[in-house]
Amino acid sequence: MTAYTERAKGTPLADFLAENAQILSIAIFFLACIVFFSIGTSTFFTLGNILNILRQAAPILIVAVAMTLVIITAGIDLSVGSQVALVNALAAILMAAGFPWPVAVLAMLVLGALMGLGQGWFIAYQGVPAFIVTLAGLSILRGLALYLTQGYSIPIENVPGFFALGRGEILGIPVPALIAVAIAIVGYVALRSTRYGRRVVAVGSNMEAARRVGMPARWIIASVYMVSGISCAIAGLLIAARLGSGSSNAAVGFELQVIAAVVLGGTSLMGGRGTILGTVLGTLTIAVIGNGLILMHISPFFTQIVTGVIILVAIWLNTRIFNAKFRLPGRPGGKAK
Repeated sequence: MTAYTERAKGTPLADFLAENAQILSIAIFFLACIVFFSIGTSTFFTLGNILNILRQAAPILIVAVAMTLVIITAGIDLSVGSQVALVNALAAILMAAGFPWPVAVLAMLVLGALMGLGQGWFIAYQGVPAFIVTLAGLSILRGLALYLTQGYSIPIENVPGFFALGRGEILGIPVPALIAVAIAIVGYVALRSTRYGRRVVAVGSNMEAARRVGMPARWIIASVYMVSGISCAIAGLLIAARLGSGSSNAAVGFELQVIAAVVLGGTSLMGGRGTILGTVLGTLTIAVIGNGLILMHISPFFTQIVTGVIILVAIWLNTRIFNAKFRLPGRPGGKAK
């Protein structure tokens, strides 16, 4: 008969390293990128460039926070770039037609919620795989944006209040970065300290078990796509405010950067595990790499290659190493044979 023994308690350092291995690994990689680009170019580690990185990373971080919830439920949202583009174009069209910018902003937030909830309904209540639904959404929503704009950029003129959302600063910090930080804090608290966050993790771990104990599992799944849609609306508005125009070609490849940031931050593609802090570090890492390569006069197209490699390596680490049942020194235990 096989005997089982309780896992012996490891040292505090070993326990800390085991529980935070993914966060520590991305933090070390992030710092290594900063050191590398600081040595490679004299303009990287300047205040102006750091603020520029924060401004550019803000839309990605906003959507990545929501994508973390989606992936924790073992889902995926490939349509985020198209949602951003549609909101970006429609906001410009509304303001060009004379609508007050607060009305346009509110309308786009509602539109984002409806886009996300519509996709979530097909996924949660109709049983269509998230990959298929959001892949269709990627095509439909981008096509709708192209149809509405006819492929042209729509200028936004004389709307200083709206422009402040994308170009303004508070105490020297870009407004988009402050909005992104606020959303990241809300996501962190929601995931760790609220019933909704615990339900998201439970559904991602085992949907059937969550349903059997009385959780509204289907609604939880639909709701994370609604949150994703709202985050896309915010990102689309910030991009329109920064550029002063709306375009159906906005956010091309956006979904690749968002998913890369989330998986690089350690969120499991199998569901049930994820961290907002890791997503923040992943987003900043992607932004630093893109910015640093440009400052080193490397082709911007090379950034896509680097991003793809990062996704592949991150997924490999996610599935092969961090999910493996390995032991750290001072952390013995398991089953005794």
